[in-house]
Amino acid sequence: MALSFFYTQEIKPGVTQFFLGEETSKHAVQVLRMQNGEELLLTDGKGNLFTTEIIDDNRKKCAVKILSETVMSPPAKKITIAISLIKNSTRFEWFLEKATEIGVTEIIPLLCSRTEKQFFRHDRMKNILVSAMLQSQQCWLPLLHEATKFMELVNQSTVHQKFIAHCEEGEKKQLHQHINSSAHQLVCIGPEGDFTPDEIAAAIQNNFLPVALGNTRLRTETAGVVAAALLCSH
Repeated sequence: MALSFFYTQEIKPGVTQFFLGEETSKHAVQVLRMQNGEELLLTDGKGNLFTTEIIDDNRKKCAVKILSETVMSPPAKKITIAISLIKNSTRFEWFLEKATEIGVTEIIPLLCSRTEKQFFRHDRMKNILVSAMLQSQQCWLPLLHEATKFMELVNQSTVHQKFIAHCEEGEKKQLHQHINSSAHQLVCIGPEGDFTPDEIAAAIQNNFLPVALGNTRLRTETAGVVAAALLCSH
């Protein structure tokens, strides 16, 4: 049976004992009914994996001793999905969950000309990423940025291979036809009404390659997941 897996950003390599936070303690001891002598896994989301044993099953301040430490290799390449916020928060949270499971390393919520929702709860969205990381048994937590204006990203990005996926007419290839072995790749996904022609032109002027994600028109969150899967699998 797989060991229970928890996230805590406070744990540091080299420690011999550690106190779990109150929320994690409650989940381990009160919800999962774990007791002294049982083992669990901890990660800091930065590649460090700790195998631990409960030595004080206090439901508010559970103490564990470190049995072993493992440093997991980072992803072979960096995949950034810059995606417009959407009106339906549940659908955006679904994207965050699936992108994390797939292996995306960085997520940038975008504010575009046609973005309807301008508010972004970073703390809640990060918790979605943490849950998805643990569920998929990973030790690297994707970097989640604050909401960023599209034109700022376009003008400032230094990523070697960058794409803009849009539905406007014009010359473009399928995303998978462009993917190479670049160590860092970025793709921009627009809002429900797509990017404006001016936004597309500005991106192309800043060396973003225009791409399609298939032969059908996709919802924003679906497009994000498709792009993530394509980039992570090549």
